Amino acid sequence: MHTTKKTAIGLACAAAITANAHADQTVTIGYSGPLTGQVAHIGKDAENGVRLAIDEANANHITIKGEPVHFQIDSEDDAADPKTAVAVAQKLVDAKVNGMVGHLNSGATIPASKTYASAGIPQVSPSATNPVLTRQGFATAFRVIGDDSYVGRVVAQYLARTKGFRRVAIVDDRTSYGQGLADVVASELKAAGVEVVDREFVSDKTIDFRGILTAIKSKDAQAIFYGGVDAQAGPLRKQMSALAMRMPLVGSAIETDKFVELAGSAAAEGTVSAESGQPLGSMPQGKTFEEKFEKYGPVVLYAPYAYDATWALINAMKLADSTVPAEYLPAMKKVDFEGVTGRIAFDSKGDLRAANVTLYSVKDGKFSPMSTVALK
Repeated sequence: MHTTKKTAIGLACAAAITANAHADQTVTIGYSGPLTGQVAHIGKDAENGVRLAIDEANANHITIKGEPVHFQIDSEDDAADPKTAVAVAQKLVDAKVNGMVGHLNSGATIPASKTYASAGIPQVSPSATNPVLTRQGFATAFRVIGDDSYVGRVVAQYLARTKGFRRVAIVDDRTSYGQGLADVVASELKAAGVEVVDREFVSDKTIDFRGILTAIKSKDAQAIFYGGVDAQAGPLRKQMSALAMRMPLVGSAIETDKFVELAGSAAAEGTVSAESGQPLGSMPQGKTFEEKFEKYGPVVLYAPYAYDATWALINAMKLADSTVPAEYLPAMKKVDFEGVTGRIAFDSKGDLRAANVTLYSVKDGKFSPMSTVALK
């Protein structure tokens, strides 16, 4: 009996040592985005981009300090809500994630970034475009997509120069993303000599836009810019059509099948969306990525960016030969590689050194790229 006890204790100790050895070699990449709610399709898409990168990293048998590393994901739903995002960020910090991909929308990413900064954990957003994210002075905040100052400039150039419009109305959803981008567009339009004839506000829960559309209709606008997501831009476009408002709707990051479905194919026709980056088919490794991503379904929007964000963290770890956040954080500024979406190299703020903006329009019920503008 005594011998059996000693054997059991010995086995338990051996198991604990083995578990600890494995734990030392396990690197957890955190991810957070909206996995429920009206933009869950976009959040899940990005999460799958992280999963694909992690699967490939494990298949590559990466070693750090001469020891093999096993990468895993810790995924949390922030429901695109600022308060939830902060709580989720603290949960991931407490779980001791080695790096963070996310969050998705600026309204969640910016408040959460303070939590990661306090903990010294590198954070790379695949999609948060509000300029504030990388202008807070946090050494931990990065993004692999251009910011709204780029997108807003291209939108204004399209409306003012390409289309020659002189009267534009602006609507936004009052989120950090929607309002922030709308402010940039308004400023750039005024600088181009275009009159903003009306500025209307909704919430990110609004589904009935008829009141504000009636107000805009009386102002003789030649186009409407909407700062918000596809889940609302779709109904907005549908209601414009019902009110016989034939001017174009222009937005950003609404170039999804979901938008066309919600607007209705006929009403969606001619809608324009500006997006940081370039079309998947034009990305350096876009076609290859699309094929590898097939196991998750078609790419919705940000999966390639989430994939590149994950590899930015992993490549910094390899450069520093360390998975400890404090030790590999300085190497984030030395990362320089060709990702799926293009060159991934960060400036002193944590922004990409160069970015592109692509304009898409709905033709025959599908968004198709019109042109890509390179910006530095």
